[in-house]
Amino acid sequence: MHKSGFVNIIGNPNVGKSTLMNALVGERLSIITSKAQTTRHRIMGIVSGDDFQIVYSDTPGILKPAYKLQESMMKFVNGALTDADVILYVTDTVEQSDRSAQILENIRHSGIPAIVVINKIDLSNPAALDTLVEKWHQILPEARIVPVSAKEQFNLEGLFKTILELLPEGPAFYPKDTLTDKTLRFFASEIIREKILRFYDKEIPYCCEIEIESYKEEPTIDRISATIFVSRESQKGIIIGHKGEKLKRVGQAAREDMEQFLGKKVFLQLFVKVSDDWRNNDRQLRRFGYETE
Repeated sequence: MHKSGFVNIIGNPNVGKSTLMNALVGERLSIITSKAQTTRHRIMGIVSGDDFQIVYSDTPGILKPAYKLQESMMKFVNGALTDADVILYVTDTVEQSDRSAQILENIRHSGIPAIVVINKIDLSNPAALDTLVEKWHQILPEARIVPVSAKEQFNLEGLFKTILELLPEGPAFYPKDTLTDKTLRFFASEIIREKILRFYDKEIPYCCEIEIESYKEEPTIDRISATIFVSRESQKGIIIGHKGEKLKRVGQAAREDMEQFLGKKVFLQLFVKVSDDWRNNDRQLRRFGYETE
């Protein structure tokens, strides 16, 4: 008997969805920072064995859209609620359940098997965790409740076994050696964006989008040219910094991570351009890979 299915990871910002998917897949596919709204796209990570294939999807955190980019991000979340074979709803030990009442209502009426993953239990105590498990049993009576610590790799095996139990029978959707649906260009752009999220404060990281202009693979080195798009002219100077020092810092850190990810040398060029209010521009959003219909 062979099992296969799509296991979609949803939840509010900063509960550890991306950390969880990276831990389940065993590879660093989703970028992770302390800032909310780090994930913008739906990213698939595929785990295969002799008698199973699990296609995980990491999705953006649930939010109320303030501009068209966020509307597109929420389309990824809503799509994940309709095409899943199993839903992983990720919460943590301090989150209030009323933050996502509508999503929980949708899960309740979806008919799709669901697992509530209580993450970050390393920050809790047994008595508080027992209370939390009981609370989630009342909120989603049909769901399985699995406490984990993605960061500390605790009880991931228990979660994996629960997922396998709920997966339907079926053939593999992808070749067994496939790890993800994303390209090297995508991961290069995400690594650059991760550094911007790490090195800049306030609104600046959320006004940036990365486009890989060229990606040339050679036997011993990959040559990558990328453009950082910002929304306003004033942001361009902030990204570049005095004498280009801030942009140089981003480039160096991104190149080092790319070399580790790819296992080879990388030559990285970064440019900064202004695309006025791109987050509300349908044409630009489509160019950057977001759905706008």
